Amino acid sequence: MITAIVLIHAVAEAIPETAQAIADIDGVSEVYSCAGDVDLIAIVRVARHEDLADLIPGRIGKVPGVIDTDTHIAFRSYSTKDTESAFAIGVPDAD
Repeated sequence: MITAIVLIHAVAEAIPETAQAIADIDGVSEVYSCAGDVDLIAIVRVARHEDLADLIPGRIGKVPGVIDTDTHIAFRSYSTKDTESAFAIGVPDAD
């Protein structure tokens, strides 16, 4: 599974509708509105790199209200949840 973080500049007046339209696209797992340099951040998960080419410029970039996107492909996850899951494999509960 390939994860990409897509930073999105959007028309200010259309942020809620734009965010919802992006969230409704297959392959988009989450969309956040945020403060800072960008208006929205979308988390995209796809099976192949080619799918990113179809999804980001082909679908997200064409949503009304999207001005520009900047995509960052994730190499590895370092979240606590992932680490705890990895160490719990095959280990019975202590209960």
